[in-house]
Amino acid sequence: MIFVDTSFWVSLRDRREQYHAQARVIMMETIRQRVPLVATLLILAETHAYFSRSKPLREQILRDFLENPVVRLEDVTSSDRDAAVHLLRKHDDKDYPLADATSFAVMQRLGIRRVLSFDVHFRQFGGFEVLGLPENG
Repeated sequence: MIFVDTSFWVSLRDRREQYHAQARVIMMETIRQRVPLVATLLILAETHAYFSRSKPLREQILRDFLENPVVRLEDVTSSDRDAAVHLLRKHDDKDYPLADATSFAVMQRLGIRRVLSFDVHFRQFGGFEVLGLPENG
């Protein structure tokens, strides 16, 4: 399984994004390999909000998350929430948003080590293989 972050979905669907072409190539390869993708409702909500001004893209995002058999929408548990808050407090020198900390907690619970992301927080947190983000990113 590979976790998919908001930054990846945005890059995949927004042609103006810096990593759009790279996201398309990575997604095509991931689909070709039939790797299951995991996201949370927080990721869906962030991504949907980003595209809120474009009806076609809002609809595409809903299809991506809710009608794609490759994508599993994982529920965030109260334990995930508590773990995320603990991570934020433990790493208070970092600027992780709650959504990222929640993703870290869900990934840890599920034993997911790989993430499709262009967000430096995943590399900064450590312990994950960040697919997409350049090494110097």
